[in-house]
Amino acid sequence: MPTRHRVRQVLEHRLVQRALIAVIVINAVTIGCETSSFLMERAGGLLHAIDRIALAIFIVEIAARLYADGRAFWSDPWNWFDAIIVGIALVPASGPASVLRALRIMRALRLVSAVPSMRRVVSALLTAVPGMASIIGLLVLMIYIAAVIATKLFGDIVPERFDALPRSLFTLFQIMTGDDWGNVAQEVMEEKPWAWIFFIVYILISTFVALNLFIAVVVNAMNDAEPSPSETRAQEDIEALKQDLAAVNAKLDLLLSHTSQVRMSTNGRSHAD
Repeated sequence: MPTRHRVRQVLEHRLVQRALIAVIVINAVTIGCETSSFLMERAGGLLHAIDRIALAIFIVEIAARLYADGRAFWSDPWNWFDAIIVGIALVPASGPASVLRALRIMRALRLVSAVPSMRRVVSALLTAVPGMASIIGLLVLMIYIAAVIATKLFGDIVPERFDALPRSLFTLFQIMTGDDWGNVAQEVMEEKPWAWIFFIVYILISTFVALNLFIAVVVNAMNDAEPSPSETRAQEDIEALKQDLAAVNAKLDLLLSHTSQVRMSTNGRSHAD
């Protein structure tokens, strides 16, 4: 068996995969602990040692995968993702690039590539991006129209929130998230009691309709990416049926071959007589 194939089998072994996931989780916890001055004063050396050991394991794992897969390593986007995440950790801790050291916590994102179920979720989300882009465009257009209307109607009443288009856009985005929208509406309604109509309609459209559209697109993408249990069982039944048909065809071929031989033997005897 080639050495590359053996290395690939070792890397794909269940115990190795679980050990790698454990290292990722432990490393993420230690990086978080490094933000605590209390823990750094008492166990800073240990935390740094664990961080360096985890980084060494990641480097060895990436190198082993690169050796096992060769050029095919770079054809998988997830391998690029892992290589970039580990590469960020190799940035020097001093100098202008030292700010990138804060991105070491991104190593926790390697759980996405290490856990198949997470990979399926991310793949489904990426598949849903075109549909979500259309919804985002519609939402931006709606917020823009509402901001223009709010600036014209409420700019003189509450200038600190609606005096100009940029401020109105920010206020309406804040209302869309549900943050303090009641106080904003009350400030406007003190001068224009009918303003509740504008805010209620805007919230219904921007929050509930847009949110449900987002959920629908993501759920549809998830259903397309991961087959349901019934679909899995149906696929298994189809595969079993194919195997049964193949076995029946093989028996029929054998029977036809045997029948042909019997006929040829019978014809040969009749000619001899």
